[in-house]
Amino acid sequence: MSVELNHTIIHSRDNRDSAEFLADILGLEVGAEWGPFVPVTTANGVTLDFATAPAGTIALQHYAFLVSEAEFDKAYARIQELGATYYADPHQERPGEINHNDGGRGVYFMDPAGHAMEIITRPYGGWKS
Repeated sequence: MSVELNHTIIHSRDNRDSAEFLADILGLEVGAEWGPFVPVTTANGVTLDFATAPAGTIALQHYAFLVSEAEFDKAYARIQELGATYYADPHQERPGEINHNDGGRGVYFMDPAGHAMEIITRPYGGWKS
């Protein structure tokens, strides 16, 4: 068997709120809550298990999602509809812009817990998916 990422836990202030926020933007489904987790599963089978963390204990992370051009258009439109602040860069120096790195498009936005979320249409290095 080859090694694959199966799931990861994303700490949040409110597990359902964070799961629904990301699922809504990416056009994914929120799974049934089990234990302390609210899951969102990506197309390649990786499950993001959102778990509510005690106040002040969230270590902010970065999560990047590879999407098609059509999925980018939908997600970007949803980010704008929600009035979420977005950036072309991870340092948040180019607000209200997207980037065109590696011949694709990309954008960064924050989830309700403050994690940096990124959607890109080309992997870093310009490899075709």
